[in-house]
Amino acid sequence: MSFLNDIAKEIGNEYASIVSDGVSAGDTTSYVHTGSYIFNALVSGSIFGGVPSNKITAIAGESSTGKTFFCLGIVKSFLENPDAGVIYFESESAITKQMIESRGIDSSRMMIVPVVTVQEFREQSIRIIDKYLEQPEEKRQPLMFVLDSLGMLSTTKEIEDATAGKETRDMTRAQVVKSIFRILTLKLGKANVPMLVTNHTYDVVGAYVPTKEMGGGSGLKYAASTIIYLSKKKEKQGTEVVGNVIKAKTHKSRLTKENSDAEIRLYYDERGLDKYYGLLELGEKHGVFERKGNRVVVGESSVFPSVILADPEKYFTPEVMQALDEAAAMEYRYGS
Repeated sequence: MSFLNDIAKEIGNEYASIVSDGVSAGDTTSYVHTGSYIFNALVSGSIFGGVPSNKITAIAGESSTGKTFFCLGIVKSFLENPDAGVIYFESESAITKQMIESRGIDSSRMMIVPVVTVQEFREQSIRIIDKYLEQPEEKRQPLMFVLDSLGMLSTTKEIEDATAGKETRDMTRAQVVKSIFRILTLKLGKANVPMLVTNHTYDVVGAYVPTKEMGGGSGLKYAASTIIYLSKKKEKQGTEVVGNVIKAKTHKSRLTKENSDAEIRLYYDERGLDKYYGLLELGEKHGVFERKGNRVVVGESSVFPSVILADPEKYFTPEVMQALDEAAAMEYRYGS
Protein backbone atom coordinates (compact mmCIF):
# COMPACT_ATOMS: atom_id res chain seq x y z
CA MET A 1 0.00 0.00 0.00
CA SER A 2 1.39 3.39 -0.97
CA PHE A 3 -0.07 4.89 2.24
CA LEU A 4 1.99 2.54 4.43
CA ASN A 5 5.11 3.19 2.36
CA ASP A 6 4.59 6.93 2.80
CA ILE A 7 4.23 6.48 6.58
CA ALA A 8 7.42 4.40 6.74
CA LYS A 9 9.28 7.26 5.08
CA GLU A 10 7.68 10.02 7.15
CA ILE A 11 7.93 8.79 10.73
CA GLY A 12 11.72 8.84 10.81
CA ASN A 13 12.08 5.38 12.37
CA GLU A 14 15.04 3.65 10.72
CA TYR A 15 13.76 0.25 11.90
CA ALA A 16 10.25 0.60 10.39
CA SER A 17 9.55 -1.36 7.19
CA ILE A 18 6.74 -3.08 5.30
CA VAL A 19 6.63 -6.72 6.41
CA SER A 20 6.69 -8.06 2.84
CA ASP A 21 9.98 -6.19 2.32
CA GLY A 22 11.51 -7.85 5.37
CA VAL A 23 11.49 -6.70 8.98
CA SER A 24 14.83 -4.91 9.22
CA ALA A 25 15.45 -5.56 12.92
CA GLY A 26 13.46 -8.73 13.38
CA ASP A 27 13.73 -11.18 10.47
CA THR A 28 16.13 -14.07 10.85
CA THR A 29 17.32 -14.79 7.34
CA SER A 30 20.66 -16.41 8.19
CA TYR A 31 22.26 -18.42 10.95
CA VAL A 32 25.68 -19.01 12.45
CA HIS A 33 26.66 -22.67 12.37
CA THR A 34 27.43 -23.65 15.96
CA GLY A 35 29.87 -26.43 15.08
CA SER A 36 27.32 -29.09 16.11
CA TYR A 37 24.53 -30.26 13.80
CA ILE A 38 22.29 -31.35 16.68
CA PHE A 39 22.76 -28.03 18.48
CA ASN A 40 21.90 -26.24 15.23
CA ALA A 41 18.66 -28.22 15.16
CA LEU A 42 17.87 -27.43 18.79
CA VAL A 43 18.18 -23.66 18.35
CA SER A 44 16.88 -23.25 14.77
CA GLY A 45 14.93 -26.36 13.77
CA SER A 46 17.44 -27.32 11.05
CA ILE A 47 20.74 -29.16 11.26
CA PHE A 48 22.01 -26.67 8.66
CA GLY A 49 20.91 -23.65 10.75
CA GLY A 50 22.43 -22.45 14.01
CA VAL A 51 22.17 -19.41 16.27
CA PRO A 52 20.33 -16.46 14.64
CA SER A 53 22.69 -14.02 12.93
CA ASN A 54 20.89 -10.93 14.27
CA LYS A 55 19.62 -11.88 17.73
CA ILE A 56 20.79 -12.58 21.29
CA THR A 57 21.31 -16.19 22.36
CA ALA A 58 21.84 -16.86 26.07
CA ILE A 59 23.78 -19.91 27.26
CA ALA A 60 23.16 -20.47 30.95
CA GLY A 61 24.15 -23.06 33.52
CA GLU A 62 25.74 -23.71 36.87
CA SER A 63 29.46 -23.27 37.42
CA SER A 64 31.66 -25.62 35.34
CA THR A 65 28.95 -26.62 32.87
CA GLY A 66 31.16 -25.58 29.96
CA LYS A 67 29.53 -22.25 29.06
CA THR A 68 32.80 -20.58 28.06
CA PHE A 69 34.07 -23.61 26.14
CA PHE A 70 30.69 -23.86 24.43
CA CYS A 71 30.90 -20.22 23.31
CA LEU A 72 34.45 -20.72 22.07
CA GLY A 73 33.25 -23.65 19.96
CA ILE A 74 30.70 -21.37 18.28
CA VAL A 75 33.31 -18.61 17.90
CA LYS A 76 35.62 -21.07 16.15
CA SER A 77 32.85 -22.03 13.74
CA PHE A 78 31.99 -18.35 13.08
CA LEU A 79 35.62 -17.50 12.33
CA GLU A 80 35.78 -20.15 9.62
CA ASN A 81 34.62 -17.23 7.48
CA PRO A 82 38.01 -15.56 6.75
CA ASP A 83 36.44 -12.08 6.80
CA ALA A 84 34.71 -12.49 10.18
CA GLY A 85 35.70 -10.99 13.52
CA VAL A 86 34.61 -11.42 17.15
CA ILE A 87 34.33 -8.90 19.98
CA TYR A 88 34.57 -10.89 23.22
CA PHE A 89 33.49 -8.95 26.33
CA GLU A 90 35.06 -10.80 29.25
CA SER A 91 34.25 -10.27 32.92
CA GLU A 92 35.84 -13.34 34.54
CA SER A 93 39.52 -12.84 33.61
CA ALA A 94 39.52 -16.44 32.44
CA ILE A 95 40.37 -16.13 28.73
CA THR A 96 44.01 -16.44 27.68
CA LYS A 97 45.81 -16.42 24.33
CA GLN A 98 46.85 -20.02 24.93
CA MET A 99 43.24 -21.08 25.57
CA ILE A 100 42.12 -19.42 22.34
CA GLU A 101 44.88 -20.72 20.10
CA SER A 102 44.88 -24.25 21.57
CA ARG A 103 41.29 -24.57 20.36
CA GLY A 104 42.29 -23.70 16.81
CA ILE A 105 40.80 -20.19 16.91
CA ASP A 106 42.46 -17.42 14.89
CA SER A 107 43.45 -15.04 17.71
CA SER A 108 44.22 -12.22 15.23
CA ARG A 109 40.48 -11.86 14.45
CA MET A 110 39.24 -11.99 18.04
CA MET A 111 39.38 -8.96 20.35
CA ILE A 112 39.09 -9.38 24.12
CA VAL A 113 37.38 -6.44 25.84
CA PRO A 114 37.62 -6.72 29.66
CA VAL A 115 34.56 -5.24 31.39
CA VAL A 116 33.90 -4.91 35.11
CA THR A 117 30.54 -3.15 35.38
CA VAL A 118 27.28 -3.31 33.44
CA GLN A 119 27.68 0.40 32.72
CA GLU A 120 31.11 -0.22 31.19
CA PHE A 121 29.70 -3.01 29.02
CA ARG A 122 26.79 -0.78 27.94
CA GLU A 123 29.06 2.10 26.93
CA GLN A 124 31.58 0.02 25.02
CA SER A 125 29.17 -2.37 23.29
CA ILE A 126 26.94 0.46 22.05
CA ARG A 127 29.96 2.49 20.91
CA ILE A 128 31.27 -0.48 18.90
CA ILE A 129 27.93 -1.34 17.29
CA ASP A 130 27.31 2.32 16.39
CA LYS A 131 30.76 2.51 14.79
CA TYR A 132 29.99 -0.68 12.88
CA LEU A 133 26.67 0.74 11.64
CA GLU A 134 28.44 3.87 10.33
CA GLN A 135 30.11 1.72 7.66
CA PRO A 136 28.31 1.23 4.32
CA GLU A 137 26.37 -2.02 4.55
CA GLU A 138 28.26 -3.61 1.66
CA LYS A 139 31.59 -2.99 3.45
CA ARG A 140 30.61 -4.48 6.82
CA GLN A 141 32.53 -7.65 7.56
CA PRO A 142 30.73 -10.36 9.59
CA LEU A 143 30.88 -9.54 13.30
CA MET A 144 29.86 -11.43 16.44
CA PHE A 145 29.53 -10.20 20.04
CA VAL A 146 30.07 -12.42 23.07
CA LEU A 147 29.52 -11.43 26.72
CA ASP A 148 31.07 -13.90 29.15
CA SER A 149 29.53 -13.56 31.63
CA LEU A 150 26.62 -11.31 32.57
CA GLY A 151 26.41 -12.72 36.09
CA MET A 152 29.95 -11.59 36.97
CA LEU A 153 29.39 -7.93 36.06
CA SER A 154 29.00 -5.58 39.02
CA THR A 155 27.63 -2.03 38.88
CA THR A 156 29.27 1.33 39.44
CA LYS A 157 27.24 1.73 42.62
CA GLU A 158 28.35 -1.67 43.94
CA ILE A 159 31.99 -0.71 43.49
CA GLU A 160 31.45 2.71 45.12
CA ASP A 161 29.64 1.11 48.06
CA ALA A 162 32.36 -1.50 48.48
CA THR A 163 35.04 1.20 48.45
CA ALA A 164 33.09 3.09 51.13
CA GLY A 165 32.71 -0.07 53.22
CA LYS A 166 28.95 -0.33 52.65
CA GLU A 167 27.29 -3.72 52.24
CA THR A 168 23.97 -2.58 50.80
CA ARG A 169 22.64 -4.33 47.71
CA ASP A 170 22.33 -2.31 44.50
CA MET A 171 18.61 -2.43 43.73
CA THR A 172 19.10 -0.59 40.42
CA ARG A 173 21.19 -3.32 38.73
CA ALA A 174 18.27 -5.17 37.15
CA GLN A 175 16.93 -1.95 35.61
CA VAL A 176 20.35 -1.04 34.17
CA VAL A 177 20.71 -4.52 32.64
CA LYS A 178 17.21 -4.32 31.17
CA SER A 179 17.95 -0.93 29.57
CA ILE A 180 21.17 -2.25 28.01
CA PHE A 181 19.46 -5.13 26.25
CA ARG A 182 16.51 -3.00 25.17
CA ILE A 183 18.96 -0.83 23.22
CA LEU A 184 21.23 -3.63 21.99
CA THR A 185 18.43 -5.86 20.70
CA LEU A 186 17.36 -3.39 18.00
CA LYS A 187 20.89 -2.35 17.10
CA LEU A 188 22.10 -5.95 16.72
CA GLY A 189 19.09 -6.71 14.53
CA LYS A 190 19.78 -3.68 12.37
CA ALA A 191 23.47 -4.54 12.03
CA ASN A 192 22.86 -8.30 11.56
CA VAL A 193 25.27 -9.07 14.40
CA PRO A 194 24.70 -12.19 16.55
CA MET A 195 25.42 -12.06 20.26
CA LEU A 196 26.12 -14.85 22.72
CA VAL A 197 25.67 -14.15 26.44
CA THR A 198 26.66 -16.57 29.17
CA ASN A 199 24.98 -16.41 32.54
CA HIS A 200 24.75 -18.35 35.78
CA THR A 201 21.70 -20.27 36.97
CA TYR A 202 20.56 -21.00 40.51
CA ASP A 203 18.04 -23.31 42.16
CA VAL A 204 14.75 -21.58 42.97
CA VAL A 205 14.19 -21.90 46.71
CA GLY A 206 10.73 -23.17 47.67
CA ALA A 207 9.75 -24.35 44.17
CA TYR A 208 7.29 -27.26 44.13
CA VAL A 209 9.48 -29.08 41.60
CA PRO A 210 13.25 -28.53 41.18
CA THR A 211 13.52 -25.33 39.13
CA LYS A 212 16.45 -23.31 37.87
CA GLU A 213 16.47 -19.62 37.01
CA MET A 214 19.00 -17.22 35.51
CA GLY A 215 20.52 -14.54 37.70
CA GLY A 216 20.75 -10.86 36.89
CA GLY A 217 17.10 -9.92 36.62
CA SER A 218 14.70 -10.17 33.70
CA GLY A 219 16.57 -8.02 31.14
CA LEU A 220 18.37 -10.87 29.37
CA LYS A 221 15.40 -13.19 29.80
CA TYR A 222 13.17 -10.85 27.78
CA ALA A 223 15.79 -9.73 25.24
CA ALA A 224 17.20 -13.12 24.23
CA SER A 225 15.43 -14.88 21.38
CA THR A 226 16.81 -18.19 22.69
CA ILE A 227 17.90 -19.27 26.16
CA ILE A 228 19.69 -22.60 26.50
CA TYR A 229 20.29 -24.25 29.88
CA LEU A 230 23.29 -26.56 30.10
CA SER A 231 24.07 -29.52 32.32
CA LYS A 232 26.84 -32.05 31.78
CA LYS A 233 28.49 -35.38 32.39
CA LYS A 234 32.11 -36.38 31.77
CA GLU A 235 33.24 -37.99 28.50
CA LYS A 236 36.07 -40.49 28.93
CA GLN A 237 38.50 -42.38 26.75
CA GLY A 238 39.60 -45.18 29.05
CA THR A 239 40.30 -43.45 32.36
CA GLU A 240 41.13 -40.06 30.83
CA VAL A 241 38.47 -37.35 30.84
CA VAL A 242 38.63 -35.82 27.35
CA GLY A 243 35.56 -33.62 27.40
CA ASN A 244 31.93 -33.34 28.36
CA VAL A 245 28.67 -34.65 27.03
CA ILE A 246 26.44 -31.65 27.59
CA LYS A 247 22.67 -31.77 27.83
CA ALA A 248 21.25 -28.59 26.29
CA LYS A 249 17.60 -27.66 26.89
CA THR A 250 15.63 -24.75 25.41
CA HIS A 251 14.37 -22.73 28.35
CA LYS A 252 13.06 -20.12 25.90
CA SER A 253 12.92 -20.10 22.12
CA ARG A 254 11.17 -18.03 19.47
CA LEU A 255 12.32 -20.40 16.73
CA THR A 256 11.90 -23.93 18.11
CA LYS A 257 9.82 -25.83 20.64
CA GLU A 258 10.55 -24.84 24.23
CA ASN A 259 11.74 -27.51 26.68
CA SER A 260 13.26 -29.54 23.84
CA ASP A 261 16.69 -31.00 24.56
CA ALA A 262 19.69 -32.59 22.91
CA GLU A 263 23.04 -34.02 23.97
CA ILE A 264 26.19 -32.46 22.51
CA ARG A 265 29.77 -33.66 22.92
CA LEU A 266 32.34 -30.99 23.72
CA TYR A 267 36.04 -31.87 23.59
CA TYR A 268 38.60 -30.00 25.68
CA ASP A 269 41.10 -29.88 22.80
CA GLU A 270 41.06 -28.13 19.41
CA ARG A 271 38.19 -30.30 18.16
CA GLY A 272 35.70 -28.32 20.27
CA LEU A 273 32.08 -29.26 19.58
CA ASP A 274 31.61 -32.68 17.97
CA LYS A 275 29.84 -31.89 14.69
CA TYR A 276 28.01 -35.22 14.26
CA TYR A 277 27.33 -36.30 17.85
CA GLY A 278 23.60 -36.76 18.53
CA LEU A 279 22.56 -37.36 14.91
CA LEU A 280 22.37 -41.15 15.33
CA GLU A 281 19.84 -40.82 18.15
CA LEU A 282 17.80 -38.28 16.16
CA GLY A 283 17.86 -40.57 13.11
CA GLU A 284 16.82 -43.65 15.08
CA LYS A 285 13.89 -41.81 16.64
CA HIS A 286 12.52 -40.70 13.27
CA GLY A 287 13.28 -43.76 11.16
CA VAL A 288 16.37 -42.56 9.33
CA PHE A 289 18.41 -45.34 10.97
CA GLU A 290 17.40 -48.72 12.33
CA ARG A 291 19.01 -50.21 15.40
CA LYS A 292 19.73 -53.96 15.52
CA GLY A 293 21.13 -54.90 18.89
CA ASN A 294 24.26 -52.82 19.45
CA ARG A 295 24.60 -51.99 15.77
CA VAL A 296 23.08 -49.42 13.43
CA VAL A 297 21.82 -50.48 10.00
CA VAL A 298 23.44 -48.38 7.26
CA GLY A 299 22.51 -49.39 3.73
CA GLU A 300 22.91 -53.17 3.47
CA SER A 301 25.31 -53.52 6.38
CA SER A 302 25.22 -52.84 10.11
CA VAL A 303 28.03 -51.23 12.11
CA PHE A 304 28.69 -50.10 15.66
CA PRO A 305 27.86 -46.43 16.41
CA SER A 306 31.50 -45.80 17.34
CA VAL A 307 32.56 -46.82 13.82
CA ILE A 308 30.14 -44.31 12.29
CA LEU A 309 31.28 -41.48 14.57
CA ALA A 310 34.94 -42.30 13.87
CA ASP A 311 34.38 -41.77 10.12
CA PRO A 312 31.19 -39.69 9.94
CA GLU A 313 31.55 -38.33 6.41
CA LYS A 314 31.50 -41.88 5.04
CA TYR A 315 28.10 -42.61 6.57
CA PHE A 316 26.42 -39.21 6.81
CA THR A 317 25.96 -38.79 3.06
CA PRO A 318 24.08 -35.80 1.57
CA GLU A 319 20.96 -37.98 1.27
CA VAL A 320 21.21 -39.06 4.91
CA MET A 321 21.79 -35.46 6.04
CA GLN A 322 18.71 -34.29 4.16
CA ALA A 323 16.63 -37.00 5.86
CA LEU A 324 18.09 -35.96 9.21
CA ASP A 325 17.18 -32.33 8.51
CA GLU A 326 13.57 -33.40 7.96
CA ALA A 327 13.76 -35.35 11.22
CA ALA A 328 15.12 -32.25 13.00
CA ALA A 329 12.14 -30.22 11.74
CA MET A 330 9.74 -32.81 13.18
CA GLU A 331 11.61 -32.96 16.46
CA TYR A 332 12.25 -29.28 17.14
CA ARG A 333 10.31 -26.93 14.85
CA TYR A 334 6.94 -25.40 15.71
CA GLY A 335 4.07 -26.80 13.65
CA SER A 336 5.97 -29.92 12.57
